[in-house]
Amino acid sequence: MIQWVYGKNTVKQLLNEPGRIKQIAIAGRDEEFLRLAHKANIPIKMYERNELTRLTGSDRHQSVAALIEPYKTYSVDEIISAIPSHENGLLVMLDELEDPHNLGAILRTADAVGAHGVIFKKNNAVGLTPTVAKVSVGAIDTVKCASVTNLSRTLEDLKKKGWWVVGADMDGMDYRSLKYDFNVVLVIGNEGKGISRLVASKCDYIVSLPMRGQISSLNASVSAGVLMYEILSKRNPL
Repeated sequence: MIQWVYGKNTVKQLLNEPGRIKQIAIAGRDEEFLRLAHKANIPIKMYERNELTRLTGSDRHQSVAALIEPYKTYSVDEIISAIPSHENGLLVMLDELEDPHNLGAILRTADAVGAHGVIFKKNNAVGLTPTVAKVSVGAIDTVKCASVTNLSRTLEDLKKKGWWVVGADMDGMDYRSLKYDFNVVLVIGNEGKGISRLVASKCDYIVSLPMRGQISSLNASVSAGVLMYEILSKRNPL
């Protein structure tokens, strides 16, 4: 089923793969996108801004949208089989994350650190939506994503294949105490509830970020970003 994605950076990223775009929609006359669409031989349709808001379901479209095929997902086995044999893998698992802005930001950081994939649930969680695409600024196309039915069973399978599970939650060990010199599944919990009991039971380590101020927790995407960069730093010291 085709869908609308929107935002100038998102559509520009998609123009690197013009075969995916069925149509570009523009509100107003944007010479840059008119030229890019013409160069890629993609049909263009002009809309009033309120019409584009109705089509995309958002008023944050920046007057540009694209009609595309749904974003590709992979199986977990496809993701891990593509990891070079000389590298320690890094997968990020999201336990019922609900905010598309968090998922988009996590994908963007996952691309930045070279994470090998992101795993999330098919149900009761955010998926690859137009908002996620816009926030990710193109990372939705560069980071392999897997949508699975059962997170705990997925973790069991990965552990049998030599992966270690590191959950981010309160009252764990200091996140800096691990070397991360092994295949890591980094688990980030729901914005309000954290990691579910069943998923937490599959974790080999629980790590926490020290909180010295008055606020007791960090945004899910911020926590994920700090932890991903710590893993990158430990694996590639200066």
